[in-house]
Amino acid sequence: MNIIIYTKRGCPWCRDVLALLNENNIPFEEREVLSNPEFYKELVEKTKQTKTPSLDIDGFILADSDRNQVSEFLKSKGLLQ
Repeated sequence: MNIIIYTKRGCPWCRDVLALLNENNIPFEEREVLSNPEFYKELVEKTKQTKTPSLDIDGFILADSDRNQVSEFLKSKGLLQ
């Protein structure tokens, strides 16, 4: 499973989702959008908005999500219990 998480520095919801992924040893690529205009452009193109955290999980977009939403999605895919 390929996971890209779009984040912004200082975002508490981003920290929560990153912690969830790290605690469960789920590999991901973090793309911080405030310091990288290309990542920001990708975020807007994929999600049609600018809020984070937003995830691209094998092409499925979870826009403006939180720890609970990501957890439930990963459980539905068998990656969390």
